[in-house]
Amino acid sequence: MTKVHFYGTGRRKNAVARVYLAPGEGKTIINKKEISTYFGRKALENRVLQPLELTGTSGRFDILAHVNGGGCSGQVGALRLGIARALLQADPNLRTTLKRAGFLTRDPRMKERRKYGLKKARRAPQFSKR
Repeated sequence: MTKVHFYGTGRRKNAVARVYLAPGEGKTIINKKEISTYFGRKALENRVLQPLELTGTSGRFDILAHVNGGGCSGQVGALRLGIARALLQADPNLRTTLKRAGFLTRDPRMKERRKYGLKKARRAPQFSKR
């Protein structure tokens, strides 16, 4: 018997999340660690699982995710988008619910590139009159 699983990719800032949903009892494993040990804060954990709670599928799927790049906030956003896209593969009828909540929209904001003559993207060197 083949194992059924659904796949979704999420990106935010420099973070990339590859998410696999499989029918199960609701375990969430990120980079081979439990979600509570990976993030440590309950607020971040709740943001990751928002699409599941909104659609009422929180106990139906096991989540296996591989995340790399970015920081905490970027990884949370990437995971949330990946989970929403994988849920869409599992059940296309959830599209309106997820779209209305804004979970299928990729956040386009990225770090601005550094310009020559400046220290950072917009930070100029300190000015001295003498």
